[in-house]
Parts: sequence; structure tokens; C-alpha cells
Amino acid sequence: MIKAIIGLGNPGEKYKNTRHNVGFMVADLVAKSLNCDRKYREKAFSHIFECPDYDVIIAKPQTYMNLSGNAVLNILKDYKIKPSEILVVYDDLDLPLGAVRLRLKGSSGGHNGIKSIINTIKTEEFPRLKIGIGRPEKKEEVSDYVLSPFTKEEKFLLDKVLAHANECILNVLKYGIEKSMNMCNKNLV
Repeated sequence: MIKAIIGLGNPGEKYKNTRHNVGFMVADLVAKSLNCDRKYREKAFSHIFECPDYDVIIAKPQTYMNLSGNAVLNILKDYKIKPSEILVVYDDLDLPLGAVRLRLKGSSGGHNGIKSIINTIKTEEFPRLKIGIGRPEKKEEVSDYVLSPFTKEEKFLLDKVLAHANECILNVLKYGIEKSMNMCNKNLV
């Protein structure tokens, strides 16, 4: 049973609409869908939305992406949650924009936020929802790319992806991870 949905991103207005903040975007949408307490609380280095009707919290770590593990560890401790009871939502360069993948566990795949979580909580055994953002043409452009906003053309598809990710998470909360995989794992292009 999932007890915390953790959307990864970078805090601050500067990063609000960037590719790296897809996790935050999904977290906001889910919090709205579940009618969570909109007055987030600063706890565990995160903005926490409490959703008492669903016995789940939505967290947006405020540690910056590369230090996400610190926030996740504090969430686990403060809320007495096991790694298997969190769902981490984040951007994935290796998936095209429009792809969504739900996984029970796995490696970091080179994602620094996930790497930080794995290194800090000492396990890869936590569920995650990967949101494809595509990859830039040149490898040296990766950091600029993930910190750039979506183009006007991409925004149309992004809205569909965010809606699908929201539905996926609602499904996970209702039916669990394994029963939700077929519904969640899609390419929307």
C-alpha cells in the first residue's frame, strides 16, 4: 500500500515549468485530485500535502534534485513509512515525451535524484513512476535541457501525460502497483 507520493523537482520559481520538475507537476495534480490539504507544511525538508481521506501524503522535496535522498529519508522516518510504501515520480531522459512507466524497483538509470535516494536510503526497492521527457541531441546539453521549459508544441502532449500520470497514481492508490502497471505503462504519442 502506497503511503507517500513523492514528486521530484527543484524548488523555486526559476525551475517551476522545467522538464526536471515533472515530478512536482504530477504531485500538484494528484494533491488537487485527492482534495488534499492545500496549505502544505514544511516537514522533512519537503512541502507536504496531507490527504486524510486517502491515508496518503504528497511530498515535494525542497532539497534540490541532487539531494532528494535527504528529504526522502526524513519522510520515511517522520511518517514511519517503508521504502516499499512510497511512489517516487520523476522525469526520465531515456523515455520519449509521452511515455509513462510504473516500476516496482530498479536502478537510478543515471538520474541524480534517484541516485541520491538509493544512496541515502540504501535500497533500490521502492516503486517509481517515470515520466519521459526525451533526450537532447548532444550529450553535453543534458543539464541545460532538463532545466529548460517545455516548448509550446510539447506542452500539448505534456498536459496529456500529466493527466495520465494522475490517473495512474489514482489507480495505484485504489488497486496497488502490480494491478496498475498495464493501465499506467503507456506511450501517449
